[in-house]
Amino acid sequence: MNFTISKRAGTTTLVLLAVGVLLAAIGVIGDHTDNRQYSWAAFYANALFFFFIALGTLFFYALNNITETGWTVLVRRVYEAIFSYVPLGAALVVIALLAGSLGLNHMWPWMDGRTLDTSDPNHYDAHIALLRPYLNLPFFWVRAVLMIGTFIYFARWFRAHSLRMDQVGSDGLLREHWSMYNRSIGFMVLFAFFSSVLSWDWIMSIDVHWKSALFGWYVFSGMWIGGMVTAVIIVLYLKGKGYLPQVNGSHIQDMGKWVFAVSFLWSYLYFAQFLLTWYANIPEEVTYFKVRIDHHPALVWGMYFVNFALPMVLLMSRDTKRNPKFLIGVGVLIFIGHWLDMVQMIMPGSLGDHFEQIGLLEIGFFIAFLGLFVRTVLGALAKAPLTVVHHPFLEESVHHQI
Repeated sequence: MNFTISKRAGTTTLVLLAVGVLLAAIGVIGDHTDNRQYSWAAFYANALFFFFIALGTLFFYALNNITETGWTVLVRRVYEAIFSYVPLGAALVVIALLAGSLGLNHMWPWMDGRTLDTSDPNHYDAHIALLRPYLNLPFFWVRAVLMIGTFIYFARWFRAHSLRMDQVGSDGLLREHWSMYNRSIGFMVLFAFFSSVLSWDWIMSIDVHWKSALFGWYVFSGMWIGGMVTAVIIVLYLKGKGYLPQVNGSHIQDMGKWVFAVSFLWSYLYFAQFLLTWYANIPEEVTYFKVRIDHHPALVWGMYFVNFALPMVLLMSRDTKRNPKFLIGVGVLIFIGHWLDMVQMIMPGSLGDHFEQIGLLEIGFFIAFLGLFVRTVLGALAKAPLTVVHHPFLEESVHHQI
């Protein structure tokens, strides 16, 4: 059964986009000390959040190829639809990075040439000067282009190859499967390195005086859980519309398990990062958490509670992971919780004392990006059969029971 975008669903995505833009516009008019900086920070936080969801899904897709996981075959097209957002998501992130490079925003202090001018003591920063061999615009953009190009290439290749597998006969199926397997290994090697580099370049260098050896892993785990939560919500949405009839309670339970497990991974990495910083009490490490906890305690602790305690308590039992309505409700809360995590990573560092609380600007951009993301995913779902036609593990997935 092929998925078709209903008129109602298409209209809903356009309404989300319009409402989001309207709320963001009202937020821009609001009383902010620097509306331009505030707008760019909110735009960037949301652009990065949805791009990371697509990247986390792309990672999990490659992981399933390498481990030759059978049960996910019936929902592969959902994963492919989510990471089809990678090119558009990357373009939106690049817009914010270009704006920073051109001086249209000041989210990255090291991009300001005055920080390297020794004749200007009011702006010169010896620490940024020390990091100059790595944090300079030419090298920054070489890394950015290389990473984004790699992500887009693999996202498109995996999608095209998956559709091509539907056309081959049994003789060529294993050959195509091993091609997917080998290409996934190459992707994982690159992703293991790039996922950390982009976290340093695109996020940690906003708080340029702060360093954390665990930050790359922490950002990666946030990508992963974002992808897992989004996938299970979409699968349950499709099931509710009468699609994916062969997807059963065991598939849903396994997807719920991944949400449960990766939530613990994220929680561990966040707390480990915080604990090491608190224990060492080194000024350049403490400042990141001190600014956020002192000025935005509700955001920091509320975000952590939603992303750790809710999955732990609500998704522990087998029954809750098989209950579609319950799983969607918890998934939506976790989705919002990790959006709050992205906000607390970007906004305080970008705006300093000017960031007071989440308002219409951040919410407006979130709704607009959500509409754009959902429209892209639904469009990708409508372009191919919802389940693969040929795959070595298709029968295993159809008869999956736990």
